Amino acid sequence: MNQPGLVVSGHGRHVLIETESGERILCHPRGKKNLALVGDRVAWLASKDEGTIEKILPRKNEFYRQDELRTKSFAANIDQLLILIAAEPEFSEVQLSKALIAAHAAHINALIVLNKADLIEPFQAAWKRLAPYEEMNYEVRAISIKENKEAFKALLASLQNKVTLLLGPSGVGKSTFINTAIPHTNLWTQEISQALNSGKHTTTATTLYWVDSQRHTALIDSPGFQSFGIHQIDPHALGRYMPDIQAHLSGCKFYNCTHLHEPQCAVQAAVKQGLITASRYRIYQQLFDELSQPKVY
Repeated sequence: MNQPGLVVSGHGRHVLIETESGERILCHPRGKKNLALVGDRVAWLASKDEGTIEKILPRKNEFYRQDELRTKSFAANIDQLLILIAAEPEFSEVQLSKALIAAHAAHINALIVLNKADLIEPFQAAWKRLAPYEEMNYEVRAISIKENKEAFKALLASLQNKVTLLLGPSGVGKSTFINTAIPHTNLWTQEISQALNSGKHTTTATTLYWVDSQRHTALIDSPGFQSFGIHQIDPHALGRYMPDIQAHLSGCKFYNCTHLHEPQCAVQAAVKQGLITASRYRIYQQLFDELSQPKVY
């Protein structure tokens, strides 16, 4: 008889399912390929040693990246994306923009969190670079996980009763974020290892952690922010997913304007007037060029 379950961790062809009672069971797909993502609700069937995924229930969303060769899915059924960056090392505005574009395309709210606010000069420089994103109505927060517990608590409070996907490049304090938010993270990792019945590395796998004992608030930790492709986006639709560009699209003379060289282009005019920053327009140009390259098959 099929039972309901939640995918809480992915390991190649296998996934870890959490039952309604909180028990964790290792499952494999019915076919050769595992299509289940962390965050998926599934129907699974118990067997002797492990379960079988019989059905993946309909998703409300899926967050993924796509480069020239393949698609990498992060998670499904998330309420928001939290992009963690830091005053040091200096963050890539292109990578940040790509993640925001992918979230916008998937109809997922995005929150930008700048860590290491205690590093005064690097923080001020980083915060200034984030000013255009605040003007685009993205929620931008500053924290110092190690130095300012109150700001971190306030951030966690805003995550309550939501499933949040945490993304961030190396060196920004992602592990510290999770270990501080969820004191029992190490125990949870041990449980995963025991369920896998092996010493497999679990830190490179996407994993859902419950922040509260009632299992209402979750953080999904996922690797893979170092390289972030958005080849699922048509270059001619790119401007729709960049709020500062999108605000001026209707003013262009030509309906198929690329906003790169056409006359009477409202986007180029907005750049000249300072309504769109030069750095954001350079990102648009770079991404348009990247997405316009011939597909590799």
